[in-house]
Amino acid sequence: MSIVNTHYQSQVADLLSQIRAHQGEPANRADMINSDIGGIGQTDAVREPSKGNFATYMRDAVHDVNDAQQSSADMKNAYERGEDRPLTDVVLSMQRASIGFEATLQVRNKLLKAYEDIRNMPG
Repeated sequence: MSIVNTHYQSQVADLLSQIRAHQGEPANRADMINSDIGGIGQTDAVREPSKGNFATYMRDAVHDVNDAQQSSADMKNAYERGEDRPLTDVVLSMQRASIGFEATLQVRNKLLKAYEDIRNMPG
């Protein structure tokens, strides 16, 4: 989850800076927000997000959520088979996958709403 959290945090900061650049606000405010939320769930092994456009960020986010869900399912199945897995780790893994999925779903919903708003603008 920490990789997913960090990935989303960096994406949010990038998107905020892009939005503010278009709105004329200073980009350093996005850095301030990122530093405020940056400590949530971070670990030493953090993967750098890929550089690219929004579609690349979304594709990476979907892949990260898929990986978290598959890892969670593997841990759950191992626990059910009686392997030595702490129940707390299994539950945390399931919650991380759920939160990652919900976050990705919300981003998708916001993106679709923005697309519909733009499409319905009088031209």
